[in-house]
Amino acid sequence: MTKTEFVPPLEPARYAFFFDVDGTLAAIKSRPEDVSVPAPVRDNLARLASHCNGALALISGRPMRELDALVEPLILPLAGVHGAERRDGEGNIHRIALSPETVGLLTAELEPAIAALPGTQLESKGMAFALHYRRAPEHQQAIQQLADGLVARFPELVQQPGKCVIELKPDGVSKGAAIRYFMKQPPFLGRIPVFVGDDLTDEAGFKVVNAMEGVSVKVGAGISEARGNLPDVPAVWHWLEQTRIKLDQDAQASVRSETL
Repeated sequence: MTKTEFVPPLEPARYAFFFDVDGTLAAIKSRPEDVSVPAPVRDNLARLASHCNGALALISGRPMRELDALVEPLILPLAGVHGAERRDGEGNIHRIALSPETVGLLTAELEPAIAALPGTQLESKGMAFALHYRRAPEHQQAIQQLADGLVARFPELVQQPGKCVIELKPDGVSKGAAIRYFMKQPPFLGRIPVFVGDDLTDEAGFKVVNAMEGVSVKVGAGISEARGNLPDVPAVWHWLEQTRIKLDQDAQASVRSETL
């Protein structure tokens, strides 16, 4: 077993699957709105979710409305905005929100500040804000200073660095906390967690999964808490396809054995 060829043996009755989206199920784009999840990948997610009795969730920095749009027509359990909003396996929705006053103050400061940095982009998520500088890496220091100043003034906020982005989110929210929450609820309860992610935002999830003796897989290069590795997004697609094929074969073998 090596980190670059890590595909665990899978039994659908035993595992719960958690996937990040950008950089994991979908290629990263310079503009978040340009990201898409290919139809074959959505089909494989649907088949895998069926094999696992629905124990499959997306864990992302994106709001849930965007996650639903990316995997339509699938309706999956979700943790959006790093877990600040969640939809559990029974369809119940839970949110951790900033106060309207805080959102208003942050919006009033961030909009002109980002507009003054050409090539950067402000993504408002309702209860969090993402400050993107992928198209303008020369503004990284200015973005960092802006985030530092706001977190110092608003103690209910914490920073979440990512790939060419800094997010401002409610304190206590993380992908690790979201996975821990799901694992206490059906249909995830009693299963072994599998989490696939690519960014700094996913490290908290890897730590939680490792503590549960689950399967943590980082996409791409770099030091990580994850114990497995896939080199890039196409490798994730291939891994997902092979996983789905194996589960299909296992299901077919089970049906044949029952008919003998």
